[in-house]
Amino acid sequence: MKSNSINKLGFYLTMLSSRYGNGEYFIEMKINFKSGTKSFPATVKKDGEELVLTFSGAKQPFSWEKLSDIAKDYDAMQLVYKERGTDAIINADDRNVTLRYDDIAPIEKNTTATVGERQYLIAPPKANDLLKEIGIMGQNGKIKNDMIRKYNQIDHFVELIADYLKKLDGKIEVLDCACGKSYLSFALNYYLKDVLKKDCHVTGVDYSEIVIEASKKSAKNLGYTNMTFVKADLTTYKVERKPDVVISLHACDTATDMAIGAAINAGAKAIFAVPCCHKELLSQYSYEPFAPLLKYGIFKARQADLLTDSLRCLLLEASGYSVTAQEYISPVETPKNLLIKAFKDGNNRKKATREYFELKKMLGITPKLETLIKLEAE
Repeated sequence: MKSNSINKLGFYLTMLSSRYGNGEYFIEMKINFKSGTKSFPATVKKDGEELVLTFSGAKQPFSWEKLSDIAKDYDAMQLVYKERGTDAIINADDRNVTLRYDDIAPIEKNTTATVGERQYLIAPPKANDLLKEIGIMGQNGKIKNDMIRKYNQIDHFVELIADYLKKLDGKIEVLDCACGKSYLSFALNYYLKDVLKKDCHVTGVDYSEIVIEASKKSAKNLGYTNMTFVKADLTTYKVERKPDVVISLHACDTATDMAIGAAINAGAKAIFAVPCCHKELLSQYSYEPFAPLLKYGIFKARQADLLTDSLRCLLLEASGYSVTAQEYISPVETPKNLLIKAFKDGNNRKKATREYFELKKMLGITPKLETLIKLEAE
């Protein structure tokens, strides 16, 4: 190629090198050099922290300058720089050099896709690789029948917090407490990076080594270098990265308290938690005026559920958060369908603290969450 084309090519390659950054988005580069009617393919892939160029049957360390040097000996070149959510395509010959970007998941009004009767944010076919890796989709490209409920849960969770996520700037630190198989971690990471194009880091924490190792493997298979998974007990876990957003989906019984407690102690800006089963207060609480009603076991259990989540919200208020609770998903999908949203506002919460301790005394209870955040009476 002529020198003016090589110079322009070098300029565009410099832009791509800046885009590469630390490589969190990068997937690979596919290059095709042309001489007359013959083609000479090359690839650039990550090997650990380094980039490796494979060309003419040999592998060698990659540099952006090397591409310009190689291109000098050919009539034309096409380069496809693939990153999560976007392809950057350079076409170069003696006449012109062009660069264009093709968004795989553009941020437009239409960021959902319809599957059956529901619109999804984490949607096929763009999210196929993710959905297959985490076991939601089969290799035939169809959502597995036994995973439809789980798919609905994780996608709707993302949908319910999407408006808040869109407002965040800078690098977003996400902590998934009691992450389990990390369905939600992966879905939220995909939405932030591939759809919203926001820089983020997602940490999943769980006490089970089996699920943590499986999540690490899935992240590696997907090339998600911005995800970390940690085996730890949430009651003693110390965050390495202060979280902007803490999430928890169906952490059983007091594991939800551990998740909320870890979030409060870490000073999280926002907490989104969907509780699961409740057992702790059922054997603790009593309220004499309601004794004739609570003698029916099922009513006492349901009242314990209501008390548990209401007290969680009150303790969040006492810890400096504004709190709302809403229906999470249809009871047809799961009976545990409450989403607690809490946002750090730093306001004085003496009233909430006083109300909590009055209720605690009246009901004869000591919820797990109180012990985790070490709340003291005024």
